[in-house]
Parts: sequence; structure tokens; C-alpha cells
Amino acid sequence: MTDPVDVLIVGAGASGAAVAWSLAETRMRIVCLEQGDWMNPAEYPSSGRDWEARAFSDMSISPNRRKRETDYPVNDANSPISVANFNAVGGSTILYAGHFPRFHPSDFRVKTLDGVADDWPIDYRMLEPYYAENDRMMGVSGLAGDPAYPPKESVMPPVPLGRAGTAIAKGFNKLGWHWWPSDTAIATETYDGRDRCINLGACSSGCAQGAKASTDITYWPHAVRAGVEVRTRCRVREITVNGDGRAFSGGARGGTPRMNRASGVVYYDQDGVEQFQPAEVVIVACNGVGTPRLLLNSTSGRFPNGIANSSGLVGKNLMFHPYASIQGIFDEPLDGYRGPGVCIWSQEFYETDPSRGFVRGYTYEINRGRGPVATALAGMFSGRIPFGEGHHEAYRQLFSRIAGMVGICEDLPEEHNTVTLDPELTDGHGIPAPKVDYTLSENSRRMLDHAVARATEVLTAAGAKDVITEAPIGVGGWHLMGTARMGTNPERSVVNEWGRAHDVKNLFIVDGSIFVTSAGVNPTRTIQALALYIADSMKKRLANLFD
Repeated sequence: MTDPVDVLIVGAGASGAAVAWSLAETRMRIVCLEQGDWMNPAEYPSSGRDWEARAFSDMSISPNRRKRETDYPVNDANSPISVANFNAVGGSTILYAGHFPRFHPSDFRVKTLDGVADDWPIDYRMLEPYYAENDRMMGVSGLAGDPAYPPKESVMPPVPLGRAGTAIAKGFNKLGWHWWPSDTAIATETYDGRDRCINLGACSSGCAQGAKASTDITYWPHAVRAGVEVRTRCRVREITVNGDGRAFSGGARGGTPRMNRASGVVYYDQDGVEQFQPAEVVIVACNGVGTPRLLLNSTSGRFPNGIANSSGLVGKNLMFHPYASIQGIFDEPLDGYRGPGVCIWSQEFYETDPSRGFVRGYTYEINRGRGPVATALAGMFSGRIPFGEGHHEAYRQLFSRIAGMVGICEDLPEEHNTVTLDPELTDGHGIPAPKVDYTLSENSRRMLDHAVARATEVLTAAGAKDVITEAPIGVGGWHLMGTARMGTNPERSVVNEWGRAHDVKNLFIVDGSIFVTSAGVNPTRTIQALALYIADSMKKRLANLFD
């Protein structure tokens, strides 16, 4: 057993980094356990010619394809959408594209507005200052004045539209539909020790330039300088509670342990040796699949069905964002893969319109283009590039001429969409792997169909001569939400309105698992704003944190 700490954070990704940095000013002893490594940007695919091949192998978005030592397998055979994640200091921000939208005010009130799901116990106004704080820490590029949002400022100018963004924007203009330069977590100017984007174009397999705001180069350097300790290659097996045989005598601040409090965690260190780390406060930041996996594996006499699970909702209400891909083929050369992958967005179809046949809506994220290998694969799989005669000419008609968008569709919470513990599959330390059971709802299917149809109109108006579509994208499980939801009623939620578990007064959750609804935008910016909000709520209550 190691010496007790005041705060123990499990997970060093988007939310773990933010909460660690915010709490560091308290001068408490804070330790973060991360099962992955610190990454070396010089070894990212974008530093070599094999960058596309490595995006399908050791730097794939899928842990089942990567199979790095630091990964854990995921059984998602019973889901049309496969899980995407990454284990490292920085977590999945290492591989995300840097597309960085906020939720809308309506996203916190879907029950009130549309009669579906549940309202959040907090609202946009409460998160607004934390959005702004996170924007400063991550370094957000964008353009103020987007009519789809309440007023918000950007830290840096937007990424260039380029040929692809300009061409597709003209299509939106012809139809009279909303578009705006995207908010991106990619530096367009030198910022906080990071250099600006130089258009390497391989954003989704790690930014060797350091322009993309992964938390290993944004939050963590500040947190470490402030005294937070990060231990890598530490795989947490379970959270323990006082009275289960592992409770420590006293605590980081002395006194007698109280029942039904988390006492710490059991983990395997870099040598595979089992360790116990006692803590006064445990914060879980493992994402919408990793967090329920850990909670469900943390059983005891007090919590036979998993810690903090008296509601029975841990692992239920899993939400992805079903993605539709709509790509146009143009006559004129565009940008290809060069430049940040995302340049503009459209939220023309974001809010509910009953005439469309579904509730809620989606965002169009406009993509710049594809690399040489991805172009060839898309052409051959779609039948547009033949084998044999005409192969090279057909390829030339596609390379640097494909651009389009994805539709990010809001996913409604449904209890039958779950993360459970697989009875057979385990990771390298014998810990049960997560098992995903997910069904695409009829509402999502109608939304995907609508997104494909309207995007086809846009691309046609923009001058595309042909359109390639896929819906849903099978490998599109980037966003993992809802499996330990927030709420004021302990029977219908796992954590309260400021992230504390209803059942365990010194256990907090700060990642996407606490989402009540998914919205129609990427979640990272909101995950981090929530983490900062929860950290601030903890700091304001330090004198009576466990009351």
C-alpha cells in the first residue's frame, strides 16, 4: 500500500486533465492514474510517410484493431457502431479531429421542449463561464457571431476554409441554409507554447506539430507544474470502500474511516504488480464505456451490483452519435487531405421540426478531403475504381476531388443500450472487458436518412457530380455518453447535479458518462466544461464536501 492521497483521479484524458488542473490550486496532494503512456509526438503517424497505414494499425481509433499493450478489448459485436477510444495521457484527444462545438441551450431542456428523455439538472448559463475557461486552456480557433449560438468569443482566428470549405459553403448559400466557420481546438497562431497548424492533415492520428489541443500538451503541463502527480501504465481494477477489508486506518487528513466511503483503488502498476492506493476522494474520468466498466467491477458487500449503482442505471442509457457520411466527387481539384480536417459546420437542422418525422436534430461537420490510401479504398469499395483497365485513370478522377461532410445525429437515451461486463473476454490483467449492446433507434434512423438527403442537396448545389454515402458509419463510436447519468433523483441517476455519486459521498465522476442527453454535437468541449464546473463545485464545498 502506498501513502494516502487527498484526491485520486482515474484517467488522464479530456476530463481527468481538466479536473486535475482546476483542483491543483487547493494544494491538496493529487495523483492521477493512467493506464496508457505519455505520447511522443515525434512518433505520431503524421511525422512519416506511412501515416495512413498506421491509422489502420497501431494508431487506429479502434482498440480492437490497435491492440496496444495499454488497450483493453471491447466486445461491441452486438452493436452497429464500434467503440473508438485511446488510452494515454491525453486520452482520446490524441486521436480526435479537434472539432470543438458547444452544446446549445436547448440541449439541456429536451424534456421540456420536445417531451423526450430528461432535462439536465444544470443549464447552458451555468456552464458558460467554464466553457470560456476551457476555451482559454485548450486554445479554440473560430469566428464570433455564429447566429446558431448565444454570443461567444474565440481565442484565435478560424482555420482557413480552403478550396473544399469554400466550394461546399457555396452549396449552402445557394440553398439559403446556415453554415459558419467551425470552432476547432487547433491553433491558428502560436499559443501557450504550442506552434500553429502547418496543414499536416493527419489530425486524427496524432498531431506531430502540436497545434491540435490534446490535453497532454494543454492542461497537463500546467497541472504537473502545480504539483499534480501522473502515474502511467497503472491499470485500475476496482474502487474499494471502507469496511471491505482494504480500508486504511485514518486517512490523508487523519480521523476514522466512515462506512460507505470510497477508500481508494486497486490497480496494477507498470510491472503488473497489484497495488492499493488509498485516497480521501476518488474521481473517475474513464469515458462512457470505461467508467461503467470500472464501477460494475467494483463490487463489495455494500455494493454487490457495482459501486454507486443502487439505481441500477450504471452502464445503461449508452449514447453514441450515429454518424452519416456524405461525400461529393467534384470535377476540379480541391485540398485533398491537406489542412485541418474540419473547416465549417452547419446547424440548419439542429432543433426539432415535427415535419421532419423525428425529434431533435444534427450538425453537419464539413470535411476537407481524403488521403491517397483512403481515396483508393473509398473508390474500390464503392465500385468507382475498377481493377485492371482504367484503374489509374479512375483513381486520378477521385484523388483530391472528394470532399463532403458528416451528419452528427443526436442519440436519445434508451435503457436497453448498455455497457456490461463480458463474462469471458478480459484485458491483459484479467479484468473483465466491457460488452456493448446497442440498437439504432427508429428516431436515429430517420434522422440519418434526412441528413443524407439534405447533404446530397448541398453537395449537388456545390457542383458535385456524384455522391458517396454511408449511414451509420460503422466505426463511428467516438462519442461515449450517458452510462452514469447526472440527476437530482437518486433512483433515476448515478451522480448528483455537481458530479458526486448519490451512494458514495467521496466518489465523483467527470466524464461523458454523466451526460443526460447527447445533443447533436461532439461532446469534448462540454465534457471539459463539466469537469471544470464539478471541480469548482468541490472547491466551494471543501469544508463540508461529504455532507
